[in-house]
Amino acid sequence: MKIAVPKERQPGETRVAASPDAVKKFVAMGFDVVIEKGAGDGASMTDTDYQEAGATLAKDEASALKDADLVLKVQKPLLDDKLNEVALMKKDAVLVAQINALVNRDDVDAYAKAGIMAFDLQLMPRISRAQSMDVMSSQNNLAGYKAVIDGVAEFGSALPMMMTAGGTVPPAKVFIMGVGVAGLQAIATAKRLGAVVTAYDVRPATKEQVESLGGKFVIVDEEAMKDAETSGGYAKEMTEDYKKKEAQVIGDHVKKQDIVITTAMIPGKPAPVLVTEDMVKTMRAGSIIVDLAVEAGGNCPISEPGKVTVKHGVKLVGHTNVPSRLASDASSLFARNIVNFLTPQVDKESKSLKFDWEDDTVKGTLLTRDGKVVNPALTGEGS
Repeated sequence: MKIAVPKERQPGETRVAASPDAVKKFVAMGFDVVIEKGAGDGASMTDTDYQEAGATLAKDEASALKDADLVLKVQKPLLDDKLNEVALMKKDAVLVAQINALVNRDDVDAYAKAGIMAFDLQLMPRISRAQSMDVMSSQNNLAGYKAVIDGVAEFGSALPMMMTAGGTVPPAKVFIMGVGVAGLQAIATAKRLGAVVTAYDVRPATKEQVESLGGKFVIVDEEAMKDAETSGGYAKEMTEDYKKKEAQVIGDHVKKQDIVITTAMIPGKPAPVLVTEDMVKTMRAGSIIVDLAVEAGGNCPISEPGKVTVKHGVKLVGHTNVPSRLASDASSLFARNIVNFLTPQVDKESKSLKFDWEDDTVKGTLLTRDGKVVNPALTGEGS
């Protein structure tokens, strides 16, 4: 069986879907691995590293994908007039990538039409057994860390309290909005750097997590929070009454902060607005907002994707694809997630993939099969 790993061609993407360590594991399973030349350059993984791990190099993407049984990518394939990556894949090839299928439905239809069996790693179910396969967790963990580092880099003061002969520098106040994987890592990182950390989320279970990391939890409406989480562990969209109360409580808190990091996302929907322009106007000059949801519309509506801007005296950091800003670690973790996902689906005797269609990790991520879209979340059969 041939595994192909092409170079990522989405703008700004520096990660790669397989590390040399992952290649070693695939080769040990009896697979042939082909890496497009330069695929790992952005993640500091050289062609030589891959060759030493047992991979063969392909001169270009077409050569890499030709006759490939399994294609591994970080981002979804390009499907435009300049380059149609799906057209380079053979019928019945298996594609494993982050596809964001709930938003990119047209792409999913194209995979079905091309006879591609596609898996969207972003739909990995949130069950204990799948934690080691969850790319959302591994990549968001790094994004939460990097958000703090990016915020500190733009902030004109120190984070920890500093007692000097010339006087005392007070600790900075950092507020984390959204306590998922990214938010928790942001809390831990800001705390380690010496900041006074507060955090907020609509889900009640996060209060204890925040406090365990040394942060203080901001409560809006304790009763309403009891029904604020989906069975999959994501935050629900709240009622209008809750949103009004939330805006008042959060607004009063935000204006006292030095750095605000927003991480709130709702799968398949625009990001909820947490910091309004009116709130930004109340913040001190030189304050920072790092908006990790900027690609989904932003938790702050005046943040701009791919830009660092200053509005009302506040610096808004809108870096996109934040995990790619830590490409080496992000690629290593991403590749490990894929290995963990595929390993249970490998038939050792035939040295090929033999999917267990009743496996929750397979059912949850499978988008297309036999020329049809089969994922319940896309067919309307899901809850």
